[in-house]
Amino acid sequence: MCKQIAEKLIKKFHTNCPFQIARELGVVVLFEPLGNKLGYFSTYKRSKFIHINNGLSEKDQIFPCAHELGHVLLHPKENTPFLKNNTLFSISKIEREAHEFAVELLLPDTIVKDSPYLTINQLAAANHIPAELICLKKYKGGL
Repeated sequence: MCKQIAEKLIKKFHTNCPFQIARELGVVVLFEPLGNKLGYFSTYKRSKFIHINNGLSEKDQIFPCAHELGHVLLHPKENTPFLKNNTLFSISKIEREAHEFAVELLLPDTIVKDSPYLTINQLAAANHIPAELICLKKYKGGL
């Protein structure tokens, strides 16, 4: 599901840039001091916001934006900070899906296919994906 949604967005907007896709979808991206948090997603009166830590470099802001865009599209009504801090509900599935969406958005199959000489770690680094999350990539050609 995450892969298909990412592929449709890339095709529709002719980009895999999460900032541009968010803008096209009417999602406001805000850059704020967030301490040790990379980012989060919120809504207010039907408006959607992605909050990104402004203490991160531009390069390091890309994956959190893609991850939070995953929440916008896959979990628009979930309040994961509330669930994590105030309930016993496990948010691991929700977070994994947002990670998977981000990986598929930032590393579409066309990039993998066009980069046969790069290792999986080189692909992850070149596409702003944390190395520990590259295992979430689903590629029919095998990785």
